[in-house]
Amino acid sequence: MTDYRNDSRIVLTLDAGGTNMVFGAMKGGEFIVEPLTLPAHSDTLDLCLGTMVEGFRTITDRLGEKPAAISFAFPGPADYPNGIIGGYLPNFPSFRDGVALGPFLSKTFGVPVFINNDGDLFAYGEALGGILPEVNAKLEAAGSAKRYHNLLGYTFGTGFGIGIVVNGELNRGDNSCVETFCLPHKDNRDMIVEDGMAIRAVKRLYGEYSGDKGHRFEPKDIFDIAEGTRAGDAEAAKKAFAEIGAVAGDAMATAATLIDGLIVIGGGVTASHKYFMPSLLAALRSKIHTIGGEETGRIQSKVYDLDDPKEFDAFAKGDSRKLKVYGFDDEVVYDPQKRIGIAISRLGASKAISVGAYTFALGMLDKG
Repeated sequence: MTDYRNDSRIVLTLDAGGTNMVFGAMKGGEFIVEPLTLPAHSDTLDLCLGTMVEGFRTITDRLGEKPAAISFAFPGPADYPNGIIGGYLPNFPSFRDGVALGPFLSKTFGVPVFINNDGDLFAYGEALGGILPEVNAKLEAAGSAKRYHNLLGYTFGTGFGIGIVVNGELNRGDNSCVETFCLPHKDNRDMIVEDGMAIRAVKRLYGEYSGDKGHRFEPKDIFDIAEGTRAGDAEAAKKAFAEIGAVAGDAMATAATLIDGLIVIGGGVTASHKYFMPSLLAALRSKIHTIGGEETGRIQSKVYDLDDPKEFDAFAKGDSRKLKVYGFDDEVVYDPQKRIGIAISRLGASKAISVGAYTFALGMLDKG
């Protein structure tokens, strides 16, 4: 993986929300100007595109030089390689009929424009400048020969996003449609998993468990209730977070079975990880059976909580031993333990997405 932390090129970035847009610029993987926040006007295409032009132009003026590229995430379905946004976009209704956003911005500013899904960029940022290099550095420091090259990145928030990085390359899919929200819920195979673990699920579950279905608490309030710092039903709050962990873990096990690598979680709901991580880990570590009754792991690798120092030590140690080469005096090191780990993002979703956008743009520029 290329390290862009000392790269002198500047890339303009955008945090595109349905209410506000936050514009910035990065160099060496760090923001270099004060961010600019403007109203999105997401329901009116002319105003929305005008906001983007105003925002990027203002940031460019502050820089005093032309950027190398523009790169950002956009919520919802899209033909990302071609920069075309369209389809069902609740937060950007004016884009539903299809908007060639990338070509528009590229022609306006005269630089390449790269647009990706936020889950993709979260995972890419964590793979290049977040949890993946951090874990590999800690493994090296611990004297372990084990290194990881693949990463599953999940965002827990308004939705249930995913990004996949394999051998340092972002997997965008053939249709820009790598998704996890539409996997089935573990208890209701006819319901999408996102309805069982996103922000709306936390609120619904707290209402069901507490009997207060008319409450107006947000997940942060429900977390405070669980902590005992706000009035409410603490047990119901803890149970709500535990349930979303179990639901998310079941869906994540499916992906982890197919993509053999580390897992990182980011997004607003992760502040409550102390309450959802135990049930999430239990789901990842659960058992499944053959028709003959034989038991095997839901995931074939052993799953470690990398945020627990004792578990990380065991993860780094593995089960290495010397194995003699048959018929010779030579010995080789053999570690039969297949293992993966899961951790909460250190960068935070917003920073990881920005780092992902920055490094993706420079990688594409380097490829020509």
